[in-house]
Amino acid sequence: MSEPKVSAIICTHNRDRYLGLAIDSLLAQDLDNFEILVIDNASTDTTKAVVEARLNDPRLKYIYEPTLGLSAARNRGAEAASAPILAYLDDDAIATPTWLSVIHRAYEQNTKLAIAGGKVTLIWDPGTQAPPWLSEGLAGNLGAYDLGEEITYIQQPGLTPRGLNYSLRRSFLDQVGGFDLKLGRVGKNLLSNEELQMTELALQAHWQVAYLPDALVAHHVAPERVRRSWFLERGWWQGISECYREQMANEAGWGQFARGGERLVRGLYKSIKFIGSPAICFENLVYSYGQIGYLIKVVQGLNSANSPEITP
Repeated sequence: MSEPKVSAIICTHNRDRYLGLAIDSLLAQDLDNFEILVIDNASTDTTKAVVEARLNDPRLKYIYEPTLGLSAARNRGAEAASAPILAYLDDDAIATPTWLSVIHRAYEQNTKLAIAGGKVTLIWDPGTQAPPWLSEGLAGNLGAYDLGEEITYIQQPGLTPRGLNYSLRRSFLDQVGGFDLKLGRVGKNLLSNEELQMTELALQAHWQVAYLPDALVAHHVAPERVRRSWFLERGWWQGISECYREQMANEAGWGQFARGGERLVRGLYKSIKFIGSPAICFENLVYSYGQIGYLIKVVQGLNSANSPEITP
């Protein structure tokens, strides 16, 4: 068999409930030559059995990665992959049959394309639905992503494609040294911003980043996420992630207090202003709560930077 055109990679940790559906959606792709790598990131459930039940298909491979963390798992998948294009699908997502062919065509037609991802819709489990306090903005925390029906080239890192429907050119990933292990989910912590950082690096190096509306994926909404407490925790970790990203980009310092303080006040003001609109009010409360996490991490970072180094 010739070298695969695309390596489809699923990084998974204790998500056996949805994993089989994700794998099956990749096995049904219409691209003529691709491989599927499932990176089992230190799972303790029946993940291995779910994959083994499908290993009669030669396109599918199972790899165990003991170092817990999404970035570690993504890097392991990239190391094991054979194709020049890497397409990452979340373990609780379902790709449409043309997902890989749309992604492959985009890279074939544009040699400057480093990162691409597509539209994401949400799948609600039976008995659950979008609560009245869930705004369109907060739905993005569940993976929803829609920039319209036209191919769009991203110039603002905040609009970068969602990690659950995400692809990179291998040569670009090699150029930047892989995913940074300081960002990305690790176990139950909700660190993020690794895709945003990748987009910043790509734009700085004059690569291109694209939204592909036809590279469509649907994402399951786990019932345990349809709680206000989950969104508050997600907002808190988003603030911490942003602080980490700024530190790595050499943007840390006293100016972070002004930025975080202004965002905190703005979020609180809007939450009061729109108190009659539950969704907008709660979105701004989540945003404000995240800024508290951001400012606490800023203080910790400054204390660490100002601590005298002790030598024996």
